[in-house]
Formats: sequence, structure tokens, C-alpha cells
Amino acid sequence: MGPKRPRDQAPLPRDYDQGIIGMFWNEVIETLPPDALEALQLTRLKETVHRAMKVGFYKKAFREAGITQDSIKSLADVEKLPFTRKQDLRDGYPFGFFAVPLPEVNRIHTTSGTTGKPTVVGYTKNDLDSWADLIARNMTMVGVRKGDVFQNMVNYGMFTGGLGFHYGAEKMGCTVIPSATGNTKRQIEMIHDFGVNVIHCTPSYAMHLSEVAEETDFSMDSLKIGLFGAEPWSETMRRELERRLDVTAFDSYGLSELFGPGVAFECPERNGLHIWHDAYLTEIIDPASGERLGPGERGELVVTPLTKEAMPLIRYRTGDVTKLLEDRCACGRGTKIARITGRSDDMLVIRGINVFPSQIEHVILGLPEVGNQFMVYVDRVNHLDEMLIAVEMNRESFHGELTDLTRTQAKVAKSLRDALDLRTTVKLVEPGSLPRFEGKAKRVVDRRGVV
Repeated sequence: MGPKRPRDQAPLPRDYDQGIIGMFWNEVIETLPPDALEALQLTRLKETVHRAMKVGFYKKAFREAGITQDSIKSLADVEKLPFTRKQDLRDGYPFGFFAVPLPEVNRIHTTSGTTGKPTVVGYTKNDLDSWADLIARNMTMVGVRKGDVFQNMVNYGMFTGGLGFHYGAEKMGCTVIPSATGNTKRQIEMIHDFGVNVIHCTPSYAMHLSEVAEETDFSMDSLKIGLFGAEPWSETMRRELERRLDVTAFDSYGLSELFGPGVAFECPERNGLHIWHDAYLTEIIDPASGERLGPGERGELVVTPLTKEAMPLIRYRTGDVTKLLEDRCACGRGTKIARITGRSDDMLVIRGINVFPSQIEHVILGLPEVGNQFMVYVDRVNHLDEMLIAVEMNRESFHGELTDLTRTQAKVAKSLRDALDLRTTVKLVEPGSLPRFEGKAKRVVDRRGVV
């Protein structure tokens, strides 16, 4: 018999009762003691700085900062190194951040480039193998095993989510269904027909999947594990997804610039995400001043990848808001970050108050009178910021009496005001009328700068 668990925690991996070893893809690396970990990180940090010196941007930045190969004598010396920002990578388009000749680059991915030139990311053969290994660690940690049927419902184009999970799942021996995005009814049919027990997609698409499933004759009873990422999501959404899909839901975190998905992942404790300490050196900074913050202080996540060959990065500012967690996890692994609150550049400042879309989502999903879809519109009216939140009614409430709708609208507005400490305008709309998203959800339309 395995150890008993509180009801609100995730089920243990299926072979947990055979011993803790069943939870690990690489137990030695995943549970390195502090002294050994620090020595490994320092060695890899020095190697990363050496590789970065082959990149024009870093060669110039290091020279201006007086950085040489001998400047790094301890992990604390990372603070001597310059930050790297997304705009720096865009300015280096297409291959300005590659540290190896192009013939040594086995694959290229890019970000969407919706605000300008895309960010180009390159991978050597070793990079691709390291990336697949990180995904295999994550999936093993949450109970996925060889022989499981894994449906990957994310974009397989230049977006890293598709191929990242694909090769990691194949490496650990899963049967992989590369269904990509779109044709939701067909996705549900495949889950039913192929006996899929593990899925990967964005949490917003998983919610849409559950809505469409209610309209079909196909059951998804085979599902056991849901891996959800690429956008911030709340504990309320986790509970809703688990209720609707009957899965255990795990949070996944990654960025294309840092390989892609697989940078950090929840374990069965589901109390923070393990960021792989042998592959990434992490800091939390104040996004305004750049000053380093301590454990437990929320700020912007800064990451220095320690194993990337084709495209080494130094102190990359992710823009994602989180904090480092101090407590050692019961699963035996080390460094954890809190779930991502949002992006520092997605944070809305409304009349001096900071608002993240995930906070609004948490409130909406906690109200049974409304559905789970919403959109946020921000305008400037008479020099004041005004926020309108369009919320879908659920089908049961939509055909109710006018007085009931008015009461629901007031309840939603009050709940948002209590949570955000901010007055908002709430508009209830017809079920199914707001946009659905196959990739990352775009729930905010900021019209303050639009003429």
C-alpha cells in the first residue's frame, strides 16, 4: 500500500507504491544535494558565459561591463552579467544570437512576431535531445508512463509546444497522437476511439473541449491526466477542468527562448512548479528597478539556461510574474516557483491598481450563474481608465427573468470589485458569443492608445 493522500491533492503516480524511484526519469539529477548542485551550476554557468562570448551582442555587452571568462567565480557573480530582453533577440533577427555555425543548427523555431519581427530560436542535436529529456522528466513526474496514449492538441508549426512535447513523449515510450489544433469534435472522437489517457493543450482550449464534448455522443472516460500550459490559469479553472474532464490537471511552464515547454512543471504535490535546477539558473527581480528580490517576494522571473549550445542566453527577462518558493518539496526535488500570476507586460494598471487577467478568471469561474468565457475591454473616458468585462451567461440562466439577470450582473460586479478593489462595468452576453481560442487565450483588448 502506498502512502495516503489528502483528498485535495493529486493522485500519486500509478507505480508510486513500488517505491519513490517510480516518480523519476533521472533521480540523481532531479534530487542533487545542494553542494553538488551548486558545483554543477557554477561549471555550467562558466561554460554558458564562454559560449555567449561567440555572440556579437554579448561580446559587446561583456566588454562594456568589463566581463571576462574569469569574472565568474561563484553563482553570485551572475549579477555582474547584463540582462537580455526579448527586444534584443528581435534586433538580432534572424541568426544574430546563434553561437554555432548554421550547419550545426538542426532545427529553428520562432515566436509569433505579432508586435514586430519574430524571435528566432535555434537548436543543435544535443539541444533537441536535452529538451526531449526535460519533457520526459516532467511527464514521468506526474505519472505518465511508457505505453500511455498521449494526444498533443497544440500547434505543430513554428510554435515550440507541439514538437517539444511530441519528442519528449516519444522518448519515454508513449503512443503519441499529433492531433494539433482545430476540429474539436474530431479531437473528442480520437480521444474516445484511441483510448487516450493523457492530453496536452492550453487550459482555455481544454475548457472549450469540455463544452463541445457535452454536445457529442462520445465519452472521454479514458482520460486520466491533463497537462495544461502556455497561458496563466487559476486554481478555480483547475477545479473546473478536473470536474468537466475527470482528469488530474497539472501546470506546465516554458518559453521558446528557453527551449520551449518543459522549463518547469508541477509534481503530484501541486504546490508550485519545479524548475529544473541543473538546466536553468533562476532569479526574481523587481521589473521596474531590476533589483534582485528574495525568496517569497513576487516579481519578474529571470532565467539563465545552463545547457543550451546553439543559442545561449544570459539573464533572460521572461516577463512572467512569480516568486521562488523556499520549502523543500515532499517529492524530493529542489527549486520551485509559484504558479505564474501573469506577465509583467500583460498586467493592466487601472486607476493605479494592478490587475491580471488571471484574477478576473478566478472570480468568473467561481460564480455558478455565469459561464467560463469572458473578455476584458479597457478604454480611457474623460481622462479616466474604465474597464468593461463581457461575461457569457450559462445556458440555464440565459433564459431567466430580467430581474434575475440584473441580480446576476450586480453579483458579478460586486465579486470583481471585492477581488480587485476596483469598480468595473459588467456586461452579460449570450452563451457562445465570445471568441474561443485554440492556442493562447487573448482575453484583453486595451483600447486606451487607439485613436
